Parts: sequence; C-alpha cells; structure tokens
Amino acid sequence: MARKIAGMNIETIQAAICGAGFDGWLFYDHHHRDPIGGRILGLDEKAHITRRWYYFVPAVGEPRKLVHRIEQGRLDSLPGAKVQYSSWQELAAELEAMLIGAHRLAMQYSPNNAIMYVSMVDAGTVEFLRSLNKEIVSSADLVSQFEAVLSEEQIASHGVAQRAIDAIVAEGWKEIGRRLRPGSGHKGRLTEFDMVQWLGEAMRREGLMWENGPDVSVNANTSDSHYEATAGHCAQIAEGDFLLIDIWARLEKPGSVYYDITWTGVVGREPSPREQLVFETVRNARDAAISTVERAFAEGTPICGYEADDAARGVIHAAGFGEFFTHRTGHNIAQEIHGPGAHLDNLETHDIRRLLANTCFSVEPGIYLPEFGVRSEIDMLTAPGKAWVTGKIQRELVRI
Repeated sequence: MARKIAGMNIETIQAAICGAGFDGWLFYDHHHRDPIGGRILGLDEKAHITRRWYYFVPAVGEPRKLVHRIEQGRLDSLPGAKVQYSSWQELAAELEAMLIGAHRLAMQYSPNNAIMYVSMVDAGTVEFLRSLNKEIVSSADLVSQFEAVLSEEQIASHGVAQRAIDAIVAEGWKEIGRRLRPGSGHKGRLTEFDMVQWLGEAMRREGLMWENGPDVSVNANTSDSHYEATAGHCAQIAEGDFLLIDIWARLEKPGSVYYDITWTGVVGREPSPREQLVFETVRNARDAAISTVERAFAEGTPICGYEADDAARGVIHAAGFGEFFTHRTGHNIAQEIHGPGAHLDNLETHDIRRLLANTCFSVEPGIYLPEFGVRSEIDMLTAPGKAWVTGKIQRELVRI
C-alpha cells in the first residue's frame, strides 16, 4: 500500500526529489514559521507547536522524524521512523544522525532571500546544517509542484468564477452609466465606494468569496495599484473621469481557485490621445507576455517567471514608460489570490521558478502616471503543450 502524505503518496514526492537531483527534502518548523511545509505535509495548522521538529523525506528510503519529547505526537500523522530529543545537544546529535548519507538537501530557503515567498527556514538552522557539510538548496520548484499545480476540479472552479465575474463586470459598467444618467433616481451622484458595494453584492449573489476589495478608482486614484475605497475615503465618479475596476473572487468552497482581472474605461467621453497611448502600450505589453507563455508551452520549452515579465516590461520600456511600471507583471493564482507558485517577475524579484503545467497566474502590466494609471489584467491556465487566457480580454478602453 502506498504511504500517504497530505493525500499524496511518498513515492510521488520522492520522484520529484529525484527529478530535481536532491538527496532529500528536509522540513522544519517552530511556532508555525513554515506554513508551506505544514500544508504540503497536511499538518494541523492550529496545532500547539512550541518545540522544533524535523521531517526528512529522502530521495530513496523511509522518511524520518525528529520531535521533542513533550510534543512527541506532532508528526504521528506522517509515515516514517520517529526519534525524540530533549536537550539541545541531543537535538544536534540526532539531527546529524538523521541526515547521514544525504548531502544535497532541499528546504524552504532562497539564496540571498531572492524568492522571499519560499524563504521560511531561519539563518541559524541553515548555518548549523552547513556545519555538518550539508548543501542547502531551494525547494521553490518542489513547492510549486505540490502547492501550485491544480486538480481538474480546481481548474473547473476557476472557470465558474471567471464566467460569473466577467458577467458582473460587464453589468457593472452599465450600472455606472445608469446611475450617472439624469433622471436615474440617483441624482447623478455615485462614488467609488458605492460601486465597491454594488460589485460585492453581485458577487455574493453568485456564491463567491474574496479578500479585501474590489478596487474601483478614478483619475489619480487609478495610479495607486493597491487603492481601496472606503465609506470615509473615496472619490465621486463623474462624467469625464478615467475609471479602473480590479476585481477578484473564488467560489465559497474549500480548494476553489481565484479569478482576478482589471479593466479600465472613460466616463461620458472619448479617451484623450495620452490615455489611448498608455492603454495601447499596456495592452501590447500584456499581449507580449501572453504570446511568450503560449509559445513556450506549445514548443515544450521550459519558461521561468522572469522571462514572461521581461517580455511585457520590454514593450513598456521601448515606449518610454519604463519608470512608471512599478510592479511585477503577474502573480501565481491558486486558493490564495497571490499563490505559492512562480510569479511573472524580474523587477521585485528575479523569479527563476518555472511556470508549470496545470497552474494559473495573472498577466497584469501597468503604467501609473500622476494623473491616471492603466492596468490590463487577465488570467492564464497551462497544460502540457498549451497555455491560454481564461476569460474576456480587453482590447479597447471601455466607454461609459
């Protein structure tokens, strides 16, 4: 019978370790410092953990556990032989014995903290393991395989959220027009927060859930890429405004996957030449990243997150707006809106993690000028041999 870890058998994890060329994957935690490891191993996220534990999955052979005697049951849900310790001297000796024969060890670590999303292990632990002549390497791509790769059911849940949100946003643009129309009964007054509430109510009716937001912003507020209107801090939406809607949600069921998009438009007028130029530049940057990903998957060529970012960023730099593109091109999407897999990033980080099959991520370049900002965001899914955009794609600025 296959031995199980968090719904996966150990052989699957060990095959991934072998494929990466590592001798094993060493998990370590103390006071829930590593939620990634806890999720992969299927541990209780609310368990009382006041002492250090280690769990070693070798490339070949039986896993091994090292736990404190007063919390000796913490890893009992996992297969493998268990050793206990009390003193720090005993911990050091038993950890060294646990790792005999293994040299190249994957941990939730990133050299120079370059990929901080997986950098969970503390420097002191790495120092001690290096004193044992162990080479500590990043588990980043292993984490992506077991955290970011989606099941068929999860991919289907993304599709349900996509269809609901695309319809809500399309109706939202119309609702803005209705409310601003003279004689509408709303006296022509509408705020950013009014539309945040309207969108939220529409998503709740569809059985969706989300964190914060959505973002509805006008004019200079659209240049704040994490703007959040509140009842006490919001601008009025009026004729002549430039408007952005950023919206994200997932089904209200365990394991479901987010859908996340951003659209922009103008109210009661045609776009200015400057607005049109900025929108077209962002649109072309978005499409360059999409094409780069599509081509890599069609050709079976490995692609890292930073390469897709380079494709989008190059377009914006060539148009003279490089200094105004102030964030990464995209982020992994899973059960969390900013998921654990590779991001499309060569600005905030040099993300060398691979874009894997059966993962989801956003493509959302932006240009943020003092008077207005444009972001055009779509989501992509991948599979062996193909990658595609999952929802509607904005080609022109919306006219309200």
